[in-house]
Amino acid sequence: MSESAVPRSSTAGDFGGPQAAIDELGSAELVQLLTPEGERVEHPDFSFDLGDDAIKGFYRDMVLTRRIDTEATALQRHGELGIWAQLLGQEAAQVGSGRALRPQDFVFPTYREHGVAWCRDIDPLRLLGLFRGVDQGGWDPNEGNFGLYTIVIGAQTLHATGYAMGLQRDGVVGTGDADRDAAVVAYFGDGASSQGDVNESFIFAASYNAPVVFFCQNNQWAISEPIERQSRIPLYQRALGFGFPGVRVDGNDVLASYAVTQAALQRARDGQGPTLVEAYTYRMGAHTTTDDPTRYRLSADVESWKLKDPIQRVKVYLTRNGLVDQDFFDEIEDEAEKLGEHLRAGCKALPEPRILDTFDYVYAEQTAELAAERDGFAAYLDSFDTTAGAH
Repeated sequence: MSESAVPRSSTAGDFGGPQAAIDELGSAELVQLLTPEGERVEHPDFSFDLGDDAIKGFYRDMVLTRRIDTEATALQRHGELGIWAQLLGQEAAQVGSGRALRPQDFVFPTYREHGVAWCRDIDPLRLLGLFRGVDQGGWDPNEGNFGLYTIVIGAQTLHATGYAMGLQRDGVVGTGDADRDAAVVAYFGDGASSQGDVNESFIFAASYNAPVVFFCQNNQWAISEPIERQSRIPLYQRALGFGFPGVRVDGNDVLASYAVTQAALQRARDGQGPTLVEAYTYRMGAHTTTDDPTRYRLSADVESWKLKDPIQRVKVYLTRNGLVDQDFFDEIEDEAEKLGEHLRAGCKALPEPRILDTFDYVYAEQTAELAAERDGFAAYLDSFDTTAGAH
């Protein structure tokens, strides 16, 4: 999975270590730090700077994220959700990148970043509300610095770029204060990379040197369209045409996903501009619960990628090196069971939306005009006789 070497980016900064590697467009090879067999390997430019306790935490994150996905899929099958976007196989890309974030960084997801939401301490019931149809789309930006799921393909990349430009103007980029300097991550898939919004966001981010990391989870299928029909070159190399660097990372390797995202985020916080990270992974499940992937892809491909399962490779590493015992795995399974119970009971107990609440989420401070519209709509609703037909 190596690619031919690419020329140096014209936006290279004077950095050493992983940031210099990013400015060199990372490496011509896939960045990998943990093999599918669970063996730690070295990379000349990127390294994992945390200990084994962090890897244990990553394992827990991925197992619980997969349980969220499994429970939500089951809830949809039982008619409790209208639809669900699965992430099976993409846990490492999301957990690795999610754990690389600092509290002040902001996330603009698509509709599949359940693992990132977990890393930002978002109650997964908040995610289920959207797919159950009882959440009207409002989101508290102070809740985990995690934006609302975006259904319009690729639109969130423009939102992320604009927010990143705002960070520049707020003076929280390049100050050298680790507790203040901030960056933005925009998540999207390989299919979204063909959208105009994504390419426009690349142009704005490059032009304004915005502190944004474009994190593309290349799971190789835009619903039923393979990546080979979307791009003649690896997606990370597209960044060169816009004037900023790109890196391809093994998206099933949680350690490499963390290390590469950490370096890209720090580069952004330091004022060195955008980076495109392509997490090369595979969607082992369906695009959504309305999709039948057996109609357009070979089962042999799925089976081969199961051997690269992101959770299993970490489990093998922990077991082979005697870092945990069976009690460790049993405790996480017990926690997963409790999480499943929380989701099943909580989903059915989600309150129905109140239609007038939509007026509360338009502006931070409600205008007189909007208040008048709200009162008028309330009067219109009151004009209906809700008791008719009760008997």
